[in-house]
Amino acid sequence: MTLDIGSAAPDFTLKNQHGEDVSLSSFRGDKNVVLVFFPFAFSGICTGELCELRDNLGDFESDGAEILAISCDHFFSNRAFADRDGYKFSILSDFWPHGEVSRVYGTFNEGAGAPNRGTYVIDREGILRWKIENGIPDARDLSAYRAALAEIS
Repeated sequence: MTLDIGSAAPDFTLKNQHGEDVSLSSFRGDKNVVLVFFPFAFSGICTGELCELRDNLGDFESDGAEILAISCDHFFSNRAFADRDGYKFSILSDFWPHGEVSRVYGTFNEGAGAPNRGTYVIDREGILRWKIENGIPDARDLSAYRAALAEIS
């Protein structure tokens, strides 16, 4: 499935690293959301990308944005990953049904059993405003989605 810019972002509810349910729709009317799908907790590129988000979290918060990082790892693994690297944003588990949300967003990689590196910027009304979809080995450029977020803030 491919999501088109300007379409409603599919809602979901997933558990964060603390076992709490987080729904995309809970941010509607309040915050823009940056969904960051990543393949594997504890892997090199994923760690680098999420540490870059951690180190720039204040910029996203000042723009009124919430970062939601999503992997197919179990929430217990995500908890260890978040604790190890000090992630203060939600790391959501798309573990079961395996990759269901990743599939809905069109970023699930069947061969790897994990999402590709998809980033989706969703405005306060729940509309998809920007996206980039990279393969597993291709790191994203943080400045690109910061610029997209600045356009809708």
